[in-house]
Amino acid sequence: MGLPRKLKNCNAFADGMSYLGVIGEFEEPKLAIATDDWRGGGMIGPVKIDNGLEAMQAVLTMGGHEVALIRKFGATSADGVRIRLVGAYQADDGSAAQAVEIYIGGRFSEIDPGKSKPGDSTEHKYTVPLAYYRRVVDGIDEVEIDMIAGVFIVDGVDRYGEIMAILTN
Repeated sequence: MGLPRKLKNCNAFADGMSYLGVIGEFEEPKLAIATDDWRGGGMIGPVKIDNGLEAMQAVLTMGGHEVALIRKFGATSADGVRIRLVGAYQADDGSAAQAVEIYIGGRFSEIDPGKSKPGDSTEHKYTVPLAYYRRVVDGIDEVEIDMIAGVFIVDGVDRYGEIMAILTN
């Protein structure tokens, strides 16, 4: 029997600037394989055919007005906004904390400043469609996806390497 690792605390960095105490929430991208049904002659039912990856998107929620992030809106490069998120996960069973780092590259497609009222908390949400995603756990790369460069590595296995080798030779 065990206990789940829960996020104990987190921080975000953009252009080397720390948002410790400012980052409120981070929604990681869903990782999904794009598929189509295929049923050929002689098959008794369809199978899902791998067509690459679905688009990825992350959402950051900051605890207020951050002009440095607002100034990144309209970046012309698909991966023009680079953000590093760091989380400390720990189970309440006495085990050591686990470091999880998320590296994302994209551009803000939407900045939602929400409602502002004197004396109330404010939150700004930044929606980031991603061109790049990397997840590192305790210093080990678990997943790296670079949509533009054709990189799709999971647990050290380059899932797209054979295809990219054909395309680049």
